Amino acid sequence: MSTYIALLRAVNVGGSGKLPMAELKAMCEDQGFAQVQTYIASGNVVFRTDQTAPQIQAALARRLALYAGKPVGVLVRTAQEMAEVLAANPFPQAPGNRTVAIFLDAPPPADTLEQIRGQADEQLQLGAREIYVAYGPDMGRSRLKIPAAEQGTARNMNTVAKLVAMAAAM
Repeated sequence: MSTYIALLRAVNVGGSGKLPMAELKAMCEDQGFAQVQTYIASGNVVFRTDQTAPQIQAALARRLALYAGKPVGVLVRTAQEMAEVLAANPFPQAPGNRTVAIFLDAPPPADTLEQIRGQADEQLQLGAREIYVAYGPDMGRSRLKIPAAEQGTARNMNTVAKLVAMAAAM
């Protein structure tokens, strides 16, 4: 069995996509996943399974669409891939709560950085299937728009570190 981390998009954020984490855990257990653990209410789940990442993604997306009545984005990483995301953080000196990895299904397009709008004091760098953003002190007022990130989901580095630790403990 391998350890995976699933990240749900737009769950329990800004009053949309209400999904109790107990319900998410039950959905994962119903799919046959083992040692299921959720972390904070924004749609993070760590588990073990023999299924592949595409199988996990498809199964959870189907189940969540039935629950929510609309598509819910699901991004899946192995424990190793998530550890690599954390290790590759190009902004290790920036506060973990103001530095995010935006997780994508595929590598970001080559022109991603040229397509950005509204950039002020944010720093950006492309990863393997992520876009890293280090926000400045005015993070709450950022007007940053990243077209390539529209179907992705962001997690700050503190959350990424916690998910890596949870996966390692399995």
